[in-house]
Amino acid sequence: MESLVVFAGVHSKKYGYYRMLSKRFPYAIYYDVNGDIASIIAVLPMRRDPTWIKNKISKCSK
Repeated sequence: MESLVVFAGVHSKKYGYYRMLSKRFPYAIYYDVNGDIASIIAVLPMRRDPTWIKNKISKCSK
């Protein structure tokens, strides 16, 4: 997560948020960037069903 200080906003978007893959597989960090601030939305395991991941992200962003 510390690398977001340098690399925030360069990752591809998935489900409307930037997704950075964690160095500790199989996790992904979903975040959003507003100006100079990167807000982490969720840290989720990538081995789950994509529908489950999408539902979790939609719940976290509310």
